Amino acid sequence: MHEVVTLIIMAGALGMDAFSVALGMGMLGLRLRQIFRIGVTIGAFHVIMPLMGIVAGKVLSNYFGMIATYIGGALLLIIGIQMMIAALKSDDDSLVKPMGWGLFLFAVSVSLDSFSAGLGLGMLGAKTLLTVAVIGAMSMILSWAGLLMGRKFGQYIGSYGELIGGCILIGFGIKLIIPM
Repeated sequence: MHEVVTLIIMAGALGMDAFSVALGMGMLGLRLRQIFRIGVTIGAFHVIMPLMGIVAGKVLSNYFGMIATYIGGALLLIIGIQMMIAALKSDDDSLVKPMGWGLFLFAVSVSLDSFSAGLGLGMLGAKTLLTVAVIGAMSMILSWAGLLMGRKFGQYIGSYGELIGGCILIGFGIKLIIPM
C-alpha cells in the first residue's frame, strides 16, 4: 500500500508539467472533444515513456547493483530541479497547436521527464505495470483538469503546478540518496 501511495504522489508530480502547459493551452478555446483527445494522447505518452525508462533502468540495475538506487535518486533530483527551473522561466512562446504533429510534439515534450523517472524507478525495481498505469492515468487526468481549468482561470495558476511537482520529485530524490 505504501508503494501505491508513493507512486500516486510521484505520478502527480510528473503530471504537473502537463497540467501547467495544459492550462495555457486550455485558453485557446478548445472543444470538449479536443480536450478529451489531448488528455488521452498525453496519458498514452506518459505510459510509453516511463515504460521504456523502466525497461532500460532494470537492465542497468543488473550491472550497477546498489549504486542503481543512488543513480535513480539523482535522476529524480535532477528532473525536479529541471522542472522548477522551467516553471520559473517566463517564456510563453513555446505553445504549440494541439492537433496533428503539434499534439504529438506537445505530448512528447511533457512526457520526456517520465522517461527519466521511469529509468530511475526501473533501477529501483518498481512494479512495471502498476507504475506505468498510475503515471499514465494521473497525467491524463491532470491534463484534462489543466485544459478545463485553463478555459476558466488559467492566468491565476500559471506555472505553480510545475513548481510544486518539481519540489515533490526533489524530495523523493533526496529520500533515495540519503536513506533515513
